[in-house]
Amino acid sequence: MRLDRGSAVANAVARRLVVPPHRDGGQAQFVTAPVPATDDRPLAALFCWALERIDRPLTVTDLARHAGMSSRNLTRHFRTATGATPLQWLLTQRIRRAQELLETTDRGVDAIAEATGMGTAATLRRHFHRAVGVPPAAYRRTFRAVHGEPGA
Repeated sequence: MRLDRGSAVANAVARRLVVPPHRDGGQAQFVTAPVPATDDRPLAALFCWALERIDRPLTVTDLARHAGMSSRNLTRHFRTATGATPLQWLLTQRIRRAQELLETTDRGVDAIAEATGMGTAATLRRHFHRAVGVPPAAYRRTFRAVHGEPGA
């Protein structure tokens, strides 16, 4: 799949099938959990709004203000819809965006930290390693394109 369609397609298919696309060592499998498709829930527009601003600092207060509810009420709705707090959900979305950028671009860790709202490379490395099981550089080596594709 990787040779025929490229690393992005191979990784998406592997995640969908919950099998490793290509990895070294004991890295844990990462399964994409998309944003809930919840047009009837009060958070549907908020999910999109937050994802469009993933590169910016966002607080629970910012999210609650945009959703038109209190921080406490927002947290309750978030737990119901996602099983996570707003900040846990936001961190997960930032990690997913970092994975995408590591897989598909040659950007450095500093640029990816900025693009994902993590602030610094050190913060990105710490959260990424905790969530994914390997540092960003190892993830990139594992999931990057094979010979002949950009960044290989």
